[in-house]
Amino acid sequence: MAALRKVLFISADQWRGECLSTLGHPCVRTPHLDALAAEGVLFRRHYTQASPCGPARTSLLTGLYMMNHRSVRNGTPLDARHTNLALEARKGGYEPTLFGYTDTSVDPRGRAPGDPALRTYEGVLPGMAVGLQLPDHMAAWIADLKAKGYSIGGREDVYDPVPDYPGAEGRGASFRPPVFTAEDSETTFVADAVLKFLSVRQDQPWFVHPVFLRPHPPLVAPEPYNNLYDPAAVPMPVRAPSPAAEAAQHPFLAYALEDPPDLGWYCDERIHLPEIEEREMRQIRATYYGLISQVDDQIGRLMAHLKATGEDEHTLVVFTCDHGEMLGDHWLWGKPGYFDPSFHIPLIIRDPRKEADGSRGRVVEDFTEAVDVMPTILDWLGLEVPPHCDGRSLRPFLDGERPTDWRQEVHWEYDFRDPVNQRPETALGLASDQCTLNVIRDRRYKYVHFTALPPLLFDLESDPQELVNLAEDPAYAPVVLAFAQKMLSWRMCHDERTLTGLFLTKDGVVERR
Repeated sequence: MAALRKVLFISADQWRGECLSTLGHPCVRTPHLDALAAEGVLFRRHYTQASPCGPARTSLLTGLYMMNHRSVRNGTPLDARHTNLALEARKGGYEPTLFGYTDTSVDPRGRAPGDPALRTYEGVLPGMAVGLQLPDHMAAWIADLKAKGYSIGGREDVYDPVPDYPGAEGRGASFRPPVFTAEDSETTFVADAVLKFLSVRQDQPWFVHPVFLRPHPPLVAPEPYNNLYDPAAVPMPVRAPSPAAEAAQHPFLAYALEDPPDLGWYCDERIHLPEIEEREMRQIRATYYGLISQVDDQIGRLMAHLKATGEDEHTLVVFTCDHGEMLGDHWLWGKPGYFDPSFHIPLIIRDPRKEADGSRGRVVEDFTEAVDVMPTILDWLGLEVPPHCDGRSLRPFLDGERPTDWRQEVHWEYDFRDPVNQRPETALGLASDQCTLNVIRDRRYKYVHFTALPPLLFDLESDPQELVNLAEDPAYAPVVLAFAQKMLSWRMCHDERTLTGLFLTKDGVVERR
């Protein structure tokens, strides 16, 4: 089987970690991912390293914490010296092929000022071949829509909803579908491109990385996904009684709540998010779940192809995403800050090896991180894991084992600087390098450390909704100290170490991994 090993590495965008029906979500139905989990291993406590998309995907694809790769915002260049999953897979004879986007901001050094690559953060990860590039302009998909007869100007109106759609008045703006069908959507477009690529490669090793945009906004779903979930049945956001009460928790949160995105980023220009009524809120969440189900259906098509061709017997399948979505929790939208919904994400791995048969259907309760994905894939392919990687291979879990020295906490970072407009810097009186926070979280406590703002501490046993900050409570001072020390030790242990394991001697280079 080794000669035929294949990798299907699927990523979605902005998918909350609990949104799988196999985890008992009260609404969402994901039968194809549930089936994948039943054939593989589901990692319940899996977290991304950063947000938004660029920093999160950089950690996923380099195996590095943000403090080491330093591509901290969408648009912050990724230092060309860093290797990544695609470059390492090439050493094993694979040509990793992208269908979608990686949001990689290229290193500008050595490039001419007029190079178009310096005018976008949506570059392609070095080492990736491109089967289909689908950045924000979505030119390839829009061209396909136009070829099919749709009257669309371009990216600015491609998601415009059907006017006067029956029932929208009673359901909310995001109930209205776009003019294109589900069969012509960007989600299906990506899956179709992957299936065409695979159709002529059944007897070859391959490494394919499909990236689905959804359920990322705008929350406009084609029929029937716009009507798949009853808004009355969706859970309402977890939050304080008012934005003002929420803002009292911390200066950063007060800043983040001052200028939220308009609802237009989600579905309609007419409503400001803090003023959204319950009817609209419920439908927005129902539409978000509908978009998840649409991606699930397309993943089902990919898995059906593997089973029909017998390639499932040779293919490692990984499903995850870049980061989560607040979806109104704590009165926030998008993926800012330090709350779990922005950083808790799904991870399912299906290993076809016989050695993994005993772990099928396993749900791992240990903490895992996005940086673990690159070492896992390289380990499975029999390739060397670069010594600088911050993550660890999850292969023991796939084999039904559990390493005795596995991490007891999970970590993530968020950089909220604004290099162009300096908005948080001005509002909070901070230098750009002070606009950072680090999180360390275990089963009970969650500690949030700001570079130049007060810390936060949550007792997740008594306050799972993260509403009560205990950092200033004298009774919890020992806990704050202990977690601050844990965070310092974590950062010290993971300082950049590409060459620190090497030593030059009279007999040559000695390496201690």
